Amino acid sequence: MVKIPGGTVDLRDDRRGTRWQTEIAPFLLGRCPVTAGLHRTVTETATAAGDAFPLTNISWLDAVELCDRLSVASGLAPAYSRDPGTGEVVWDRTSDGYRLPTEAEWQYACRAGTTGYRYGAIDAIAWYDGNSDGRAQEVGVKSPNPWGLYDMLGNVWEWCWDLYDEEVYGSYRIFRGGGWAESERGCGATVRRRSHPTFAIDDLGFRVARSVR
Repeated sequence: MVKIPGGTVDLRDDRRGTRWQTEIAPFLLGRCPVTAGLHRTVTETATAAGDAFPLTNISWLDAVELCDRLSVASGLAPAYSRDPGTGEVVWDRTSDGYRLPTEAEWQYACRAGTTGYRYGAIDAIAWYDGNSDGRAQEVGVKSPNPWGLYDMLGNVWEWCWDLYDEEVYGSYRIFRGGGWAESERGCGATVRRRSHPTFAIDDLGFRVARSVR
């Protein structure tokens, strides 16, 4: 994992016309999206993809469960639990276990100190509909961002912790980054998408984060 320094990030919601700034504490973030190989190691369940390919067809709920399983396997305190009354996922922010990044953490890490729409030329850094041959590709092949993170844009969208807009969309969660089936315009540091936490598709995965204590 890569240690991400603390700082601030500017976020916006174009649908609502709002902008805000968020303080980011130092944290750890996976160098690449979670792979099918890591999933096989943790769950002892094989997928159709090769070990070096990103894990896809995984819902937000599946992702938080896999984070907890990875934490237990690593001797760390799980970050998530279920509320016994509502069944909702609860994040223990004091945990040192694996978790999903927040939307603010994801965007801050994606930019890695850069200020443009992307941290490099798209064909050098991302798999998208113009170069992916219509499928996910092995992680870590394209050039990383300045902080050494691979595939932050393109290849697979990545689930984040945050609710999108609870008042309008209920339990819908955010995913970021663009995927192999996305257009060039859809692979940018500020692009936001959302779906139901049970949604799963072949260009959506996630990467793990950990809080630094």
